[in-house]
Amino acid sequence: SGLVHVKNPHLDSMEEDVLYHLDLGTKTHNLPAMFGDVKFVCVGGSPNRMRAFAQFMHKELGLAGDGEDLADICAGTDRYAMYRAGPVLSISHGMGIPSISIMLHELIKLLHHAKCRDVTIIRIGTSGGLGIESGSIVITDMAVDSSFKPRFEQVVLDDVVVRSTELDRDLAEELLTCSKEIPDLPTLIGHTMCTYDFYEGQGRLDGALCSFSSEKKLDYLKRAYDAGVRNIEMESTAFAALCRLCGLRGES
Repeated sequence: SGLVHVKNPHLDSMEEDVLYHLDLGTKTHNLPAMFGDVKFVCVGGSPNRMRAFAQFMHKELGLAGDGEDLADICAGTDRYAMYRAGPVLSISHGMGIPSISIMLHELIKLLHHAKCRDVTIIRIGTSGGLGIESGSIVITDMAVDSSFKPRFEQVVLDDVVVRSTELDRDLAEELLTCSKEIPDLPTLIGHTMCTYDFYEGQGRLDGALCSFSSEKKLDYLKRAYDAGVRNIEMESTAFAALCRLCGLRGES
């Protein structure tokens, strides 16, 4: 049917579903009227970047006005920022798995309550490249953890739940094809490694703590490259797992 799925039987018994961190709710807002025709959702870490992206899409889509006065739909909270340009929703997710996970739970419920169909969701943002030209665009075919495995491990109560992190390969190929229309934009498909930390977790030597040598760092990064990793960031495994489970066509 193309609908966005939620896999939580408890939602059916709730009088109202409050999307607390988005400052939206099923009783306080008419979500189908506000979002029912959304077809694309682009998410990224920074509120300012996502506002700039929404303004860019406003111009590219030829919408009325100059886009400078786009309103933050989540203005009632300082957790996330959300903007709309026609069928494109642009929303920030902060840094790291905990932040993007909270946003995605509420975004997916929003799309479900709004009865959106055939939604494509794309995470855009900066990352650390591995063995590639500076400024390259990496289209993720598979998000992997720090052991280079395509999995997202999460502790639920006292159980360790493991979920698959494969993304939509057809969408990756479509994006790669589109990139060829833009000159001087080196683009490739590769694995994206997701870490829980910006410093030690990504092999950086300049954090407040560093428990490894530069030689061990280089050996680890070489093994990551040999495993197919081409960039490193902090959200992709959670993003891929939630999109896959809820029937969203996703890419990072």
